[in-house]
Amino acid sequence: MAAEPAGLPGWRKSCGRGDPAVQERRGSVRDSGGGLAVAVASRASGRVKMTRFALTVVRHGETRFNKQKILQGQGVDEPLSETGFKQAAAAGVFLHNVRFSHAFSSDLTRTKQTMHGILEKSKFCKDMTVKYDSRLRERAPLSVGPLQKYGVAEGKALSELRAMAKAAGEECPVFTPPGGETLDEVKMRGKDFFEFLCQLILKEAGQREQFPRGAPSNCLESSLAEIFPLGESCGSEFNSGLAASVLVVSHGAYMRSLFGYFLTDLKCSLPATLSKSELMSVSPNTGLSLFIVGFEEGGEAKPTVQCVCMNLQDHLNGATATH
Repeated sequence: MAAEPAGLPGWRKSCGRGDPAVQERRGSVRDSGGGLAVAVASRASGRVKMTRFALTVVRHGETRFNKQKILQGQGVDEPLSETGFKQAAAAGVFLHNVRFSHAFSSDLTRTKQTMHGILEKSKFCKDMTVKYDSRLRERAPLSVGPLQKYGVAEGKALSELRAMAKAAGEECPVFTPPGGETLDEVKMRGKDFFEFLCQLILKEAGQREQFPRGAPSNCLESSLAEIFPLGESCGSEFNSGLAASVLVVSHGAYMRSLFGYFLTDLKCSLPATLSKSELMSVSPNTGLSLFIVGFEEGGEAKPTVQCVCMNLQDHLNGATATH
């Protein structure tokens, strides 16, 4: 669902920037879920090997329908507006020093254009190959065909969806319009993509041990640390650094579902100042969210997910943004 929501109040609050108390807590935020701390201790004793990667998720830039608060899923493949192109370029400037090892995008026009706007500003990733994945698309119907829509509500005003939900006796966020994909089905798409990504990173990490190549993992981490609050001791605690740094461009409702999976199923650890309700809010256009994912090689345990920042908007300070 791509109607434009109100952005989160005070992204600095979500990231913990500018707050001395939060600065002091950054080292402990990483371990608030318990999983990473246990894995680090186990690894130090030689029992477990931990693989980590960074996952930066960006919502596409504004479209004309976002501005008009009209729903767009897959059937309405609207391009970016003038403001949307400015937002994508601003996100690219903000991320221009980050070394990404992988780039994935929904295959819809608005996400493709946003990804291009980000990478064309990159110092290291300008010519990076982007993999377009339909699993990253916005909420869709069950059937596959040329007239895919967000049920009967697609192309209509957000107010109409709210009226439909009220008539059905349901709340708008969880309401499924007739013909629309359910939230559980969107969640399964997100889970499928995430598990695929974890397996890909694990496979490549194993190959890299046999045939070392590419940028050192500490470069991946240090480039992120220049703009995101990873914590002063983040690099020193993990001798191997990051196995990968992944950039994903997707859609508002899809991202909310994916982040909900991180929170409820994987027990994602959060910055001390970020509430669960904020985590479940829809990202503003080109909002940036960063997660550190860790998993044990050869283990059966679920991945551990640490939310570093949610819906970062600082790059829009000099750009025209519509909320």
